[in-house]
Order: sequence, then structure tokens, then C-alpha cells
Amino acid sequence: MTQDASGGRTTRNDEEQDVPPRPEARLEKAVRAAEQALIEFEIALETFRVEVENFSRLHHQKLGPMYARLDELDAQIAEARAARSGDPEDLRKAQEARAMVMPMPGVEELFHDWMDSEGLSPEAAAMLNDQPVQAPKRVRPSEEARKLYRELARKAHPDLAQDEEERARRDEFITRVNAAYGLGDAARLRELAEEWAAGPVPAEQPFSESEELYARLEWLSRRKELLTVVAHELEESAIGAMLKMAPEDPDRLLEEIAEQLLGQVAERERELSGLVQ
Repeated sequence: MTQDASGGRTTRNDEEQDVPPRPEARLEKAVRAAEQALIEFEIALETFRVEVENFSRLHHQKLGPMYARLDELDAQIAEARAARSGDPEDLRKAQEARAMVMPMPGVEELFHDWMDSEGLSPEAAAMLNDQPVQAPKRVRPSEEARKLYRELARKAHPDLAQDEEERARRDEFITRVNAAYGLGDAARLRELAEEWAAGPVPAEQPFSESEELYARLEWLSRRKELLTVVAHELEESAIGAMLKMAPEDPDRLLEEIAEQLLGQVAERERELSGLVQ
């Protein structure tokens, strides 16, 4: 605290308030806020993508064999009807139904030892006999993985590069970052963080501070538009839409669908039994 010539007192804070803020300060604040919002959006999108992929694998593993069984029963029913009637239209429908379940030439070799004597995969046999099916590993990135991903995405994004060589380096690096995050591998992300810290220091920006900030803000806007399109496509996909129906308990949704399919299988089997008697 100091005393002025008139005996009044001024404080250091008063003196500091007289200093006008930098012209770029407000823009810099806006850019930092936009960066943080975009990073959080990217993390949410990546997490949802990982969950969609896992749910898709689980859906295929648990329900795929049941859909295949329904197709096979439909083909057998059509064939039984055609055998009874001899009608050319029934024969055509039977051929079409059988074509839907016929394996592609050479594909059966890919499934060697996957089929039992009735032509069912182990997963199908398990589901149709109310036995548990081993689920694929679920991936839910931990808070540490999320934090590491945020930091690396902020530091190493390819669009921060100043030349093609640096962009290529960042592209390759961020691909490995995304792969590790997709697996929820915090240990691998720590290794990548150390690798980035030990890597070459990016060159100084040749632009003025305001030019750099405006360019960064423009890129953030374009990036958000692109990610919004990707998010919409994920949400509107068949698996994404199913996952949104039960985000807290997707396993229960699969159980409900499985129960419905088992009912349809039982109905088809009764119909087939009536036709072949």
C-alpha cells in the first residue's frame, strides 16, 4: 500500500487494475473453453463407439445363432410345404428360403469344428438349451484412462502440426492412442504419454498469437461439426439405437430379445412338426 500526494491511499491492486488486458486474452479464453468442450465430446463419442462395438459383438454372439436357427426352420417349413403340395410357387419359395441359409462356397472350412452334428454352432446349441454363453470382454475406460486420453488428445492432435512430416508423426501416434483407449489400457496410455514427452519438441508457430488463436478456433468448429455427424451415425445405427434403449442395462435388453426369439423358434418347430407328420 502507498500514499499519494493528496494524502489518499492507493493499493497495488488499484494500480494493476489500471493495466488494460491483452487484446488476445478474451479470444484465448474462448479457445481454451472450446478446446475443453471438444475434448470432452471426443471422449464421450469414443466411449460410446467402444460400447457400441462391444454390444454389437455380444449381440452377434448371443442372438446371431438364434436368427440363423429361425432361418433354417423357415427353410425347412417351406420345403415341407413344397413337398406336400408340389406347387411350383411353393417350390420356388422353398428354394429361395434355402438359399438364404446355404453357406457360401468355401466358407465351411472357416468354421471347422464350430458345428455339431445338427449343424449348430456351440453358441447356438448353448442358447437353445438355456446354457450360458461366454460374453466378450467389456471395455469401460477407467478415469485414469480418460484423463490420459484427454491429455494426449490435447497435446498430440495431428491438426496442431505445422508441416506434413509432423502431421504424419502425430497421425501415427494418435492412432496408437485411440487403440489403447479403445481397449481401456491405462498402462499402455501411460507408456504413450512418456513416449510423447520424450519425443521431439514441436517447432515454434510462425503466426502471431491472434492468428494462431483464430485458426485454432476455426479448426475446433470444423472438428465439432465432423464429430457431430459421426455421433449421429452411431446413434442412428441399429446397434446404437438398441443400446440407447437400455443404456444402463443392455444385457437385460439382450435377454428380452433372446426370450422373444426362443418363443419364435418354439413356434416354428411346432409348425414344422405338424407339416412333417
